[in-house]
Amino acid sequence: MILYGHPFSSYTWKAAIALDEKGLAYDFRQVGPNYPEHASELAALWPLGKFPVIDDGGKAVAESSIIIEHLDLHHPGPRLIPADPVAALAVRFMDRVFDNHVMAGMQAIVSEHLPFVTPTPDPSRVDRAKAALDTVYAWLEANLPEAQWACGEDFTMADCAAAPALFYADWTHPIAETHARLRAYRARLLARPSVARAVDGARPYRHFWPLGPAPERD
Repeated sequence: MILYGHPFSSYTWKAAIALDEKGLAYDFRQVGPNYPEHASELAALWPLGKFPVIDDGGKAVAESSIIIEHLDLHHPGPRLIPADPVAALAVRFMDRVFDNHVMAGMQAIVSEHLPFVTPTPDPSRVDRAKAALDTVYAWLEANLPEAQWACGEDFTMADCAAAPALFYADWTHPIAETHARLRAYRARLLARPSVARAVDGARPYRHFWPLGPAPERD
């Protein structure tokens, strides 16, 4: 199996964490200016050229959540989406919360600091994104279970989504000290071996962080 992506990419992390959790061997092919051949391979598999994408025996699978669904359907290892449909719906819901509300809020702020997106940050857009993050942080603080992970005692697709989302969101707009449950959950995620590997793999690229020097605390 081949995973196309970039070590600093949050959605690449999500797919890589899932592959590691299932104990699946894969070849990582970094997409970027130094690897034009990988970009060409990616475009042949997925003409939109966005990553992550896996090549699983000649079958291209795009979009991080769909990659995880594919892995659970076709490969052994711990399930990341429960077989029970009610439990699976809860996992898929939390996956959407982390992607659409935490990750998207973080990316909205980061995009304001990318010169090729906008010459200067728009304070009103940044403030709106921070307010949206504050809202979802408060919701997570109130709704995360007492259990170890986002949907209970088992590590699932929801946690694969949460790890990069909360990692970068806290860099972008720190989680308040009053949200002790959410901060503890983020710390447990970062201690998970599959997540720690993603964090360590991204360390050489921290100079890409557009909001100033990357925090040294993680």
